[in-house]
Amino acid sequence: MSDGNYQKPGAGTVGYAYDDESRKPVIGSDPTIRSGTIIYDDVVIGDRFSTGHFALVRERTEIGDDALVGTNVTIDGETTIGSNASFQTGAYVPAKTAIGDHVFLGPHATLTNDPYPLRQKTELEGPTLEDHASVGANATVLPGVTVGRGSFVAAGAVVTRDVPEETLAVGAPATYEALPEPLRGGNDG
Repeated sequence: MSDGNYQKPGAGTVGYAYDDESRKPVIGSDPTIRSGTIIYDDVVIGDRFSTGHFALVRERTEIGDDALVGTNVTIDGETTIGSNASFQTGAYVPAKTAIGDHVFLGPHATLTNDPYPLRQKTELEGPTLEDHASVGANATVLPGVTVGRGSFVAAGAVVTRDVPEETLAVGAPATYEALPEPLRGGNDG
């Protein structure tokens, strides 16, 4: 791959031009991009990137090495994602989100970036997920919230305030507990 771009026949769209000035995405070596996937221009992705079917990666997103963006995952633009990230089916990552290394998003986990949808004009601010954070299936993390390093957000939790490092967040709204021993030590990969 001499120019860092890759598109397998029938894979979808790699290099969706959203603006006359946009530049083709740069994707590292050995990617697997499945059918229906759309990757916008002005995206930079590391080596061994893999998608499920119908994944969407919007403009001005940066993704590290060994990332998995599963089936029907949406990553809106202006987002940074570290290496060894794994986003499962249907996860949503809004614009202006920062995600560290070894982060896991379970099926249909939802991150949000607008504190007052349609009520007030405000600056969008996605959450921050620090290294080794895990967010379980159907959990929701509200705008501007930080999920600390090594923390675990349980399935279905609604996180309305920062989660300290190495903490378990459970319930709606989430309450915080000590991280159980089996969940300590960060995510593999």
